[in-house]
Amino acid sequence: MPSPQPTHLSVPGVTQHRVLREESGYVAPKFEGKEQQMEEVMDQVEEKGFIPPDFVESETRWFYSELGIDDMYFSTETVEAIVAHIHSLYAAKIAAYARDDKRLEIRLDKEAVDHAVYIDTSKPGVTVMNGPGYEQRIDEKYLNSSTNSSSYRVETFRSDSLLPGGQEQQLRCYFVYKCDFANSSPGSSESRLEQVGEKRFLQKATKNTKDIYQQVLEKVVTRTGPVIEMFDIEGSREKRLVIAYRQGSALGLFSALSDLYHYYGLTSSRKYVEQFSNGYTIVSLYLKPVPGSITMARYPPIEASIHQIMKEISLLYCIPQNKFQAHFATGRLSLQETIYAHCVWVFVGHFLNRLGSEYTTLASVLDSSNSVHAELLSKLKRRLRTETFTADYILEIINQYPDLIRSLYLTFANAHYVQTRGEADDFLPTLSYLRLKVDKVLTDAELGELVSKSAANEHHVMVMTAFRVFNTSILKTNFYTPTKVALSFRLNPGFLPPDEYPQPLFGMFLVISSEF
Repeated sequence: MPSPQPTHLSVPGVTQHRVLREESGYVAPKFEGKEQQMEEVMDQVEEKGFIPPDFVESETRWFYSELGIDDMYFSTETVEAIVAHIHSLYAAKIAAYARDDKRLEIRLDKEAVDHAVYIDTSKPGVTVMNGPGYEQRIDEKYLNSSTNSSSYRVETFRSDSLLPGGQEQQLRCYFVYKCDFANSSPGSSESRLEQVGEKRFLQKATKNTKDIYQQVLEKVVTRTGPVIEMFDIEGSREKRLVIAYRQGSALGLFSALSDLYHYYGLTSSRKYVEQFSNGYTIVSLYLKPVPGSITMARYPPIEASIHQIMKEISLLYCIPQNKFQAHFATGRLSLQETIYAHCVWVFVGHFLNRLGSEYTTLASVLDSSNSVHAELLSKLKRRLRTETFTADYILEIINQYPDLIRSLYLTFANAHYVQTRGEADDFLPTLSYLRLKVDKVLTDAELGELVSKSAANEHHVMVMTAFRVFNTSILKTNFYTPTKVALSFRLNPGFLPPDEYPQPLFGMFLVISSEF
């Protein structure tokens, strides 16, 4: 009996998922010289004398066998590079032993012209704010700049075994390779996988993975936004999430996805970023619950988490790295709350009435037909607008009030969140919908009182009150639409001061994306 085909988020209602009968969608070609290479590595490690002779074999075999590194790495790296990596990991163990808390902290980065390796200690489901930021580095150095002629693929996975020290830590390994499209046609609109696939990907991907990617590619080339699909893995609680989008259209998405699934109590065992010569990127995530999260009240079942993540990836795609990302990464605010705050920050920057009543009084006294008076008013207006509330100052103010943001967002969500048919009937409701049923939604008057009590001074009151203006002015938005490439708000222009905008507007739209 054939498995049901998956549906992506452009289809409303119940989402069905295909069941995969393989745990891994990649199998590296066997490296026949691996044993001989390991012997050479041991010889060089012993020759250098940094690791005691009694530990040379155990440390080398641990590196080769326990970290889950596949044969592609060993066939690519030189013996000298592998020796350097083993030395770095051993040095980290020594440093941990010297610490009072015995905390094992391994951080390794090696960058070459055509590839890079990053290894870091990682606690499943936790974003480390003061860590090395390897995922952000991979985004900025390799993925954001990927083009048809120069692009990079990424493989990352965590070790199966826990590190010593009782900190519930594992090693997270990242491998970045420059793409080799020797057998494809860069810039081609072709969507056949064998014609546009990268050499290493075609060598390692299983037939099942190639079939999935082929179907996803055929869908994404006909659309402007991303394609998002989920697959169950037979006999496992792990889910495979596949996201396809146009190359360069979502800068910073790779690292932002980690913050998203961490927020919902999930961790990844493996992640892959594949580039195709026809200008598209496919990200594949293998997600499962964080150990112990099943019994924690904060986290929903994995099915609900995955459902919400699929909903929010389309939001993340529009603005992968918003101005309030730190609140999201630490779990203080949700993705929806931070992107909502980002949009209001843009709104405030454009439309906060910085001139005040004093300027209006002065303008009424002066003669606008007098060129000297007109120039004075123009200069004063420009200075008040640029110097009183800069974008950074507005950002600084908003950042101080995450709890206010949450309350203001709930009012926005209550007005514009639309429950889909699937949520209303027999499918899992999204967490957005559940929160509206649990948390108290304040009226505009109650929000006004809350802002007055919470804000530290007059400037802060002005900025946070602008959130209320934004909320009450929105006529329509695609914020909760599952497929979009930018966020759009149709606004009632009634909030605009008549002296600044004397000509009434017929319509007013605010459109925001990561690049504009």
